[in-house]
Amino acid sequence: MKDFKYYAPTEVVFGKDSENQVAQLVKKHGGTKVLVHYGGQSAVKSGLLDKICGLLEEGGIPFVKLGGVVPNPRLSLAQRGIELCRKEGVDFILAVGGGSVIDSSKCIGYGVCMEGDVWDVYLGKVTPKKMLPLACVLTIPAAGSEMSESSVITNEDGDVKLGYSNNLSRPKFAIMNPERTFTLPPYQTAAGVTDMMMHTMERYFTKDDDMDITTDMAEALLRSMKNAVFAVLKNPQDYRYRAQIMWGGSLMHNGLTGCGISDDWATHQLEHELSGMFDVTHGAGLAAVWPSWARYVMHENVSRFVRFSVNVMDVPNDFTDPEGTALRGIEAMERFYHAIGMPINIKELIGRNITNEEIKEMVRKCSRDYQRTCGCLKVLKADDMEAIYMMARG
Repeated sequence: MKDFKYYAPTEVVFGKDSENQVAQLVKKHGGTKVLVHYGGQSAVKSGLLDKICGLLEEGGIPFVKLGGVVPNPRLSLAQRGIELCRKEGVDFILAVGGGSVIDSSKCIGYGVCMEGDVWDVYLGKVTPKKMLPLACVLTIPAAGSEMSESSVITNEDGDVKLGYSNNLSRPKFAIMNPERTFTLPPYQTAAGVTDMMMHTMERYFTKDDDMDITTDMAEALLRSMKNAVFAVLKNPQDYRYRAQIMWGGSLMHNGLTGCGISDDWATHQLEHELSGMFDVTHGAGLAAVWPSWARYVMHENVSRFVRFSVNVMDVPNDFTDPEGTALRGIEAMERFYHAIGMPINIKELIGRNITNEEIKEMVRKCSRDYQRTCGCLKVLKADDMEAIYMMARG
């Protein structure tokens, strides 16, 4: 069991019509002029953006708007946001959307309060000392960015996708109204659940087997998400299960399921190169990579994969064949992915065979020109990364 610090300072306001409190919350957390940052489709079409702006006006809070965030949020838009905030004297950022909008907001928040290029933060060259405070009105449960310290940005120059974590970026508050997720398309719903489950699975698969309460919570959350996703795919306006998914996404990435254990994150690192190169949906990319990663590393802790198979995937435990039980759990996860419309290899993800040259380029980027390893359950070197991509090609 590892010593740990648990820090989750975000104020969560959850439930029907919770967005009505946005102006009071901005004032409570010190905002006097706000950047309203958003994507450009669902928040606009649903009327949520207009409602948020109207509530800020009623509350006497001036604001400027910047839309256009896309999945795998782009550095260039964040740089525009930095310039806009400086020009307009913005002192608070309000993200209206999902993880991409929140991550873009975090990048802007870093950039406004530093000299030089904000990309240096993601390259690890600069450690921010402060940032603009931010908050969010969540519309897409998936990334968990509404309570986490993490953000991921794609630099179009070279299609490089990098993540950065710092407690400075934890939102001051997160407004979560499950009704705002009723219109999410099935694919986006499924990809979101895949992403949030992976946030806990990246922590779950570890060599630290002695923090039972954390492991028990992780398994309960994973089972809950499995049940909930089928319910909302059948009935998109099922408030009960939309609420489970929305709250589950936060709990699975606010650090709770990593307390006392080491985390891995190799699947995320491998996937970042897929979405950086092919601009695919992050959750779908995770589903395409994880089964191959799991088969490649499972011998590092077979008992952990057995526990996952039995307690999460409902696989009968063959006590005479632990490896067989572990493999059947991975196969059950693949069936789950297919059942909710997710791919289980790269060919299914991008619709064609990936080339050896593309694999080598992803390995080069993932290994930072062969200077970096990733993962903890099994530390992956460049040749390991290449082997997993080759297994995952389909």
